[in-house]
Amino acid sequence: MKVLIQRALNACVVVDGETIGAIDHGQLVLVGIEKGDTEVDTQRLADKLLKYRMFGDEDGKMNLNVQQVAGGILLVSQFTLAAETKKGLRPGFSTAAIPEEGERLFNDFVNKVRAQYSKVETGRFGADMKVSFTNDGPVTFMLD
Repeated sequence: MKVLIQRALNACVVVDGETIGAIDHGQLVLVGIEKGDTEVDTQRLADKLLKYRMFGDEDGKMNLNVQQVAGGILLVSQFTLAAETKKGLRPGFSTAAIPEEGERLFNDFVNKVRAQYSKVETGRFGADMKVSFTNDGPVTFMLD
């Protein structure tokens, strides 16, 4: 499981011309589910996401997490994070979870984040989404 977190001034996801999720200040989080991922992974990464200190304190040091700054979280499934890219010029997706398992584990991850924090929005699993955001920093981290 790979979780790409980006500190955002704002972020939104649009499906079929309709905004289905949006946040102001907070985190845009892209989530890739891989074969072999389990609920243990979703719990570990939900906990880490919420505690990850990527926001500046009064001295400008990254000492605060999303909850401490009352930021929003926009969770978006993105199976391409599970791509194999070492060989050739075209990504392979044999390491990505099958769609049914990916959706189940993505929803489990969303539920685990929401159980600990209320300011959570999501995209729509498997949909053709248009995601836009303003990266703050830029600050981007890969959690796995």
